Amino acid sequence: MKVFLSADIEGTAGIAHWDEADREKADYQEFRELMTGEVLAACQGARAAGATEVLIKDAHESGRNIIVDRLPAYAKIMRGWSGHPDSMMFGIGSDFAAAIYTGYHAKAGSEANPLAHTTTRRVSRVLLNGEVASEFTFNALCAARYKVPSAFLAGDAEICVDARALVPNIETVATLEGFGRASLSISPAQARESIFNGVKTGLERLSSRTVPTVDGPYEVTVEFVNPTDAYRASWYPGASICRPRTIAFKSDDFFEVQRALRFLLD
Repeated sequence: MKVFLSADIEGTAGIAHWDEADREKADYQEFRELMTGEVLAACQGARAAGATEVLIKDAHESGRNIIVDRLPAYAKIMRGWSGHPDSMMFGIGSDFAAAIYTGYHAKAGSEANPLAHTTTRRVSRVLLNGEVASEFTFNALCAARYKVPSAFLAGDAEICVDARALVPNIETVATLEGFGRASLSISPAQARESIFNGVKTGLERLSSRTVPTVDGPYEVTVEFVNPTDAYRASWYPGASICRPRTIAFKSDDFFEVQRALRFLLD
């Protein structure tokens, strides 16, 4: 059983400030360790459920955050960014039994995490078919393109709620909740224990999982903070300015949505 793990950092237990997610800041080293700890707990939970291989996509910022020497022998890791539209899910394929997610966070425009965003802090919101979307929204649908179910997610309380709305049977672990610029978090030790158990349970119950539909049509709307970014993005083929600071793109093919976002949000 092969399992795909997409790992971010802004939903890691204890996190509260952008300095903790920035490799150029002193606080980053501590949270790099905590991100790695949650990834290892997920790997161990997958192994306990029978996984023979876990492919990890280091999916935060540089793609070079996880401490690779800590990884177990049955894990592989995708580091850096290829430029492929699968982005945070690059490396997944139809031969994977499930996708799991750690360190995930609330969508842009949310107050549920001081670090809430969608792909970039240059956008205020991203909508898919009129609904405000998160990184998980696009990543779970990316997995669904390959017929891979999403079995587990760890992250802030709101992204857990959103994940269950898209994938009703997904197992989740809420690591923190936001209050303005503050966060209330469970301890890293509790997060690791809960992630281990949640991944194990999620993978053992795969038969009850649902794979979100990826049938079109789709309309993605990107609301930029700065109008100059919207103007630049409007030159992507098929994209247009639909209102101030906002770009719209339509397609019946979800991969074309992924391809557009790869360039619109670059």
